[in-house]
Amino acid sequence: MKRFDPYLQEVLRSAYDAIAENLAIIVMRAAYSEIVRESLDYSTALCDRNGLTLAQGVTTPMHLGSFHDAIKNLIATVGESAADGDVFIFNDPFLAAGQHLPDIYVVKPLFHQGQIEGWATTLAHHSDVGGIVPGSNALGAREVFQEGLRLPVLPLMRRGERVSEVWAIIEANVRTPDLVRGDLEAQLAACNNCEREFAELVERYGIETIRASSDELHNHADRLTRAEFAALPDGVYTFEDHLDGLGDEPSPILLTVKLTVAGDEVTVDWTGSSSQVEGGVNTTLPFTKACSYAALRSILTVDVPNCQGFTRPIRVIAPAGSVLNANFPAPTGARGVTGYRMIDCIFGALAQVVPDRVAADSSGGSSLPTFSGFYDGSHFVFCETLMGTSGATLAHDGQEGVAHIGSNQANVPIELVEARYPLRIEEYSLVADSGGSGKTRGGLALRRSYRVLKQGMSLNIRSDKRTFPPHGLFGGSEGGASHTVIRSGEREIVVPQMPLSPLPLAEGDLVVHTMAGGGGWGNPFERAPEEVLEDVIDARVSVDAARHEYGVVVDSDVLDTAATEDLRRAQKKGSA
Repeated sequence: MKRFDPYLQEVLRSAYDAIAENLAIIVMRAAYSEIVRESLDYSTALCDRNGLTLAQGVTTPMHLGSFHDAIKNLIATVGESAADGDVFIFNDPFLAAGQHLPDIYVVKPLFHQGQIEGWATTLAHHSDVGGIVPGSNALGAREVFQEGLRLPVLPLMRRGERVSEVWAIIEANVRTPDLVRGDLEAQLAACNNCEREFAELVERYGIETIRASSDELHNHADRLTRAEFAALPDGVYTFEDHLDGLGDEPSPILLTVKLTVAGDEVTVDWTGSSSQVEGGVNTTLPFTKACSYAALRSILTVDVPNCQGFTRPIRVIAPAGSVLNANFPAPTGARGVTGYRMIDCIFGALAQVVPDRVAADSSGGSSLPTFSGFYDGSHFVFCETLMGTSGATLAHDGQEGVAHIGSNQANVPIELVEARYPLRIEEYSLVADSGGSGKTRGGLALRRSYRVLKQGMSLNIRSDKRTFPPHGLFGGSEGGASHTVIRSGEREIVVPQMPLSPLPLAEGDLVVHTMAGGGGWGNPFERAPEEVLEDVIDARVSVDAARHEYGVVVDSDVLDTAATEDLRRAQKKGSA
């Protein structure tokens, strides 16, 4: 075979990346809801004629790895019937290889001379799609029918004309029709821009060149990934993690992974994980694959293209009927927390393989507080993907105010929350002593407090890592556990990690949510005393914690070197 020109390939790869990024930028700029525009809970990709991802927008890895399954199903469904100007919409995990009902795909086939040569692909988490809980993240749902509007593959546009019946059905079944319609319009605008830019690329280079380049890009990513895996030590590496569970008396949900490195391939086997549950934390296989891909992608040391070829050396196994490959009609609305825990679990196994490339456990991905009620004459739903902190690494302390690697998402600005909703943010802070102690310290927990300013509101929240706090690595301590309370008058009500139904709120109530802190790395008594002193001065570590966790004595913001040496010497002698 004639080798594809590598210089031209880099030019085209950059063009694919730019098209996918523009998809993402347009969605963000045009979106109506905070969950899309501010939290960035959406994803975009340019796919080739076969439905394989060519390039991704910088958004949510837990979405992106499942795009191929969704587009493959779309191709099988529409077959030869798709026409120029068509746009398709779907969300159902079982009928359309979706993820959960709030994540709505809007996809446009890209034609050239009557043939489909690509797919403009967008997915956005919508503020509401109906169901028994405002925001449609029903932890207590027992089946998918309770979670909201199910959309199989449907035409949103047909030959450039809106299918008004589909738009009308959607608007009639959601609590926030203006936001949902606005976000769909943003996705549609992004697809139209992608169509124009892809057509310009084809016109400039020719369709045969684009086809050959696409095939070579997948092969190139495959080769690079196999070379990386081949450099890892062969073996079987296992790890277990847990979700805290559902409701007032939660039963832990087990996730167990067996990571097998054999030559230039890796198998991720989830056999042994809990069976599917009667609650919204189940996942489908495409989502489980996406989370597995995201974790393995993060340890690669070379610039592998963000295309489907990267996944070829990876095999993902999850038994049907398990919480990670649930059977119909299992609910999946709150499946995001399970995705984060899958990635955390794989990192636990990878720490045995590449300890210098993996962090200690993090705050566990986003909490998802959702406030709802009536305001200014209409139903409102405010939800945000509240991100927290990372665990420590071999090289540095954990970081605060960062997204989980599974999702490049962000917290909604205080000013926007207070301007649009009957809420006041009274605290947005870092919590001292919440980072796991270690030679490098875990990031501090984030706390956010919401004052309720109107009667008749409710709270639904998805959080985790209270019963099973973030673990440390190689002698590092656990991070602080998460916690949520409602302060109502003289009462303080402890909120379950994953309540089965929304909790009523009264005007004046204060909802205080504290995320988990990151785990520590290495022996805390090996941390430089000067670094502990700096943490004390910065109010990240208390004087008592400095003494008991690190063996460092601080008095009036001054390091007592002699007392520290004595304390650490006694600790070392006691552990000998």
